Amino acid sequence: MTTTYGTIPTSSAPGGADLDYIARAKQQIKSGLGMRRPWREMFNFRSIALPSGPSRFKDALARIKTNLGYFRMNYAIIVLLIVFLSLLWHPISLIVFIVMIAVWLFLYFLRDKPLVVFRRTIDDRWVLIVLSVLTIVFLLLTRATANIVLALAIGLVVVLLHAAFRRTDDLFLDEAAAGKGALFAGVASSSS
Repeated sequence: MTTTYGTIPTSSAPGGADLDYIARAKQQIKSGLGMRRPWREMFNFRSIALPSGPSRFKDALARIKTNLGYFRMNYAIIVLLIVFLSLLWHPISLIVFIVMIAVWLFLYFLRDKPLVVFRRTIDDRWVLIVLSVLTIVFLLLTRATANIVLALAIGLVVVLLHAAFRRTDDLFLDEAAAGKGALFAGVASSSS
């Protein structure tokens, strides 16, 4: 009797296509989480300082733009964690939240091909907008509106405060993210 521990079944076996999809999904989750910056770098207390100079507001806005582009995955994890914690006492909302995370994974984060609907390719920005609106609407329909709004507000304040106070002179942005400065610049480009 021979054992085959550690072997990966091929797609010609029954259920092999499912295993291929799971393996690709795991790889994409790892690469997506690979966009996450080290938490130690994010919370480097030596890099926390008030914006200085005569144009403090402009400096704070520049920091926010740069930090949102650089720490986008970390910020998304923080906001999702805050929303998740706020829904612990609302089981129906928590179930809807988990289902919507699964929808996000399959339609946005784990796609390796462009989304095509009625033979038209849908831009990742539209997918992002539609999924965001649907997530908010479905969660609000679960009657946990106060919790969700409060959690999103807390998450937004936490992210903006960190982004405004975290100096950017020690960050090494890639040229695409630095040019766009968008919250989901890397996510959209990695899924196409």
